[in-house]
Amino acid sequence: IRQALVGLPGVNGLSTEQRKRLTIAVELVANPSIIFMDEPTSGLDARAAAIVMRTVRNTVDTGRTVVCTIHQPSIDIFEAFDELFLMKRGGQEIYVGPLGRHSHHLIQYFEKIPGVSKIKDGYNPATWMLEVTTIAQELALGIDFAEVYRNSELFRRNKELITALSTPTPDSKELFFPTKYSQSFLTQCTACLWKQYWSYWRNPPYTAVRFLFSTFIGLTFGTMFWDLGSKTTKQQELFNAMGSMYAAIIFLGVTNASSVQPVVAVERTVFYRERAAGMYSEMPYAIAQLLIELPYVFAQALVYGVIVYAMIGFEWSAAKFFWYIFFMYFTLLYYTYYGMMAVAVTPNYHIASIVSSAFYGLWNLFSGFIVPRPRIPIWWRWYVWLCPVSWTLYGLVVSQFGDLKNTLESGETVEEFLKSYFGFRHDFLGVVATVIVGFPLLFAAIFAVSIKVFNFQRR
Repeated sequence: IRQALVGLPGVNGLSTEQRKRLTIAVELVANPSIIFMDEPTSGLDARAAAIVMRTVRNTVDTGRTVVCTIHQPSIDIFEAFDELFLMKRGGQEIYVGPLGRHSHHLIQYFEKIPGVSKIKDGYNPATWMLEVTTIAQELALGIDFAEVYRNSELFRRNKELITALSTPTPDSKELFFPTKYSQSFLTQCTACLWKQYWSYWRNPPYTAVRFLFSTFIGLTFGTMFWDLGSKTTKQQELFNAMGSMYAAIIFLGVTNASSVQPVVAVERTVFYRERAAGMYSEMPYAIAQLLIELPYVFAQALVYGVIVYAMIGFEWSAAKFFWYIFFMYFTLLYYTYYGMMAVAVTPNYHIASIVSSAFYGLWNLFSGFIVPRPRIPIWWRWYVWLCPVSWTLYGLVVSQFGDLKNTLESGETVEEFLKSYFGFRHDFLGVVATVIVGFPLLFAAIFAVSIKVFNFQRR
């Protein structure tokens, strides 16, 4: 099953049997000396159960100890075990010891108890064992199998073995591990980033669709706002050019934030299991999840930016083109990180999408396009400075038109109009760029801290 996608249980990807074997393989990567398995054959047919138990048996043959609960095993599966720990209801021990070839040790032990029926030829020892030790059988025979075990030679032998193994040898030293994890922080980050790389590369429904959508939106906006970027003689023409920027922010930004949430939710489920296994800590996972988005978002911003910049007809200067790509990149990045952050602080992406929608509406309202900042009531104007979209719109408009000296029909220059109507100043561009970089850093930091602090596992 190499190169296969794990997928979601019951939806796509690996079968139940393949998932069981993959889980065992993942745990073996850490080279443990003992492995605990809880009903590895549950939910499997006879063939799949045999495949899984053969994997378990091969694991034991490498020198590891496997402690495994089993449910209604067949004869072949039952006899793959070396020892049995059998308890009655209430957790009292009935039998603790070796099974032997064809379970002869187990059969011999119970057949020596007076009144216990003999096993029939070809009968499953696991089934027979459960049948002869039921509460009904105890009442019929007038015995307590737990008491029988405590008075047996097998019990005394086990106690002596425990005492002997619990006493350290004179030259032994206590185990000491300097850190919880076997690898350094940098190695953990590298491993997590490598894993995220392959996870994203093998997830075309997320990565490819995002690029196709950006291309489609770019072509749509380019034809819709054709050559409006070069027309700056009327106020309405400036509003139209701003509309292309505003619409792009809303369309692409919300799409990025919404599409990343189910991906992060699935990755977080895997993270819970792998963190519990001691593979890596929270911060390397969070850093890798954040870093893997950087090249994808950059490619997305570049594809959209080149298409729209050329078709809308903005001024072809290196500085203005750089600023356009710069602001689109960090805008898409903070939207993506915001979507990731919303998942990290909520139990699942359904709740995250509901919470995010409320903020999308607020960001839209206070973006400075629907109502310019100077015209917003003074008691709400403070939120404009907290709204990421308003800073993006500020940066895009000022970088393209903030230095134009040509006169509009009102008699003002473009620069003066932007300053009086929107409150946009070209000399503020450096501050705007710094703030735009700060928003993804802020959302990324909250995401990382939330991954470390919050735990929404059901058990």
